[in-house]
Amino acid sequence: MQRIYMDANATTPLLPEVFEAMRPFYLEHYGNASSIHQQGQQARTAVDRAREAVAGMLHCRPAEVVFTSGGTESDNLALFGVLAPGDHLITTSIEHHAVLHAAQSLTSRGVEVTFLPVTPQGLVEPAELLTALKPNTRLVSIMYANNETGAIQPIDALAGIAHAGGALFHTDAVQAGGKLPLDVSPHGFLKDVDLLTLSGHKFHAPKGTGILYVRRSVQLSPMFHGGAHERQRRAGTENVPGIVGFGKAAELATEWFRADGPAKLAALRDRLEQGILSQIPETGVNGVGAPRVANTTSIHFDHVEAEALLIALDLKGLSVSGGSACQSGASEPSHVLTAMGLSATRARATLRFSLSKLTTEAEVDEALRIIPAAVAHLRELSPTYGKPAEVTA
Repeated sequence: MQRIYMDANATTPLLPEVFEAMRPFYLEHYGNASSIHQQGQQARTAVDRAREAVAGMLHCRPAEVVFTSGGTESDNLALFGVLAPGDHLITTSIEHHAVLHAAQSLTSRGVEVTFLPVTPQGLVEPAELLTALKPNTRLVSIMYANNETGAIQPIDALAGIAHAGGALFHTDAVQAGGKLPLDVSPHGFLKDVDLLTLSGHKFHAPKGTGILYVRRSVQLSPMFHGGAHERQRRAGTENVPGIVGFGKAAELATEWFRADGPAKLAALRDRLEQGILSQIPETGVNGVGAPRVANTTSIHFDHVEAEALLIALDLKGLSVSGGSACQSGASEPSHVLTAMGLSATRARATLRFSLSKLTTEAEVDEALRIIPAAVAHLRELSPTYGKPAEVTA
């Protein structure tokens, strides 16, 4: 069976070019980047080149890029590295749990936290942020693109409001990395963003790699202690092969943008989405009307349990998700979808389809052959689908 992978928001396959860039640093060039001998300096040069590649993707200074182990660490570093007892944090009800759980932990350390609501499209209203600002608001943390729906927040407006109120602004851009151009330069769309999180495995770099962009003016307290690595912001021997892979993936993402990759990927996503909606009744797109990243659609299938449908599709060779992979197996419905106003029943009937730059038109067409049949079979077993209302005397 030739499998079809449509769960790129959970993780993406390592590109061959990325693997080849990493390979020498597992075998021939294995030096510690902090050593002054030749092997160490080979590793240091590789780390510096990767940092420059990431800085090129973000339009920032290389010194503003801090390498980490991934999105969760970067989010935690952004929040714990800036906030102190007595400070006020503003975030949203639809963040990834790396931010939500960090925010909840900060409350036990004397940090006041406000969670902003979202519209039915999953968007934060700038007026809500303006109202929530306080004199002690130190940080606003709002994700760029949602991992479940793909909805893109108006980050430029939100960051501008935060700055006008005297607060720093962090965005978890994990689901935007490799999908949206990111420009934090003084004239860029993200010019008011002070801290930005990326995770390598979301755009074809290896798992266990990430970065936190830290604007030069931001004072960041490290979470780890034990060395002067990453300009004293993140102690620990550098993961040289992983960093090299992250840098190569950043270069490839930049080339993909120039080749109009997002528009081509959005066309495939729309083909899949429209095919599902036209073939299967009582389905719908969650958050319809919001701007979205090119690869993502969140669709509810009424009268079907998403978990049962996911398993049925998996048995047919199609890999998708019920929502965030980090919450796989959770009994509670998606906090993102319920915050958008969906009922628990509809949230539990939702699947997320997330494509990648490797997805083909033939795979989309095969998925459109598999999905309707699977839904039809499960609805035949449903106690609510297509049943006439009971007549009472």
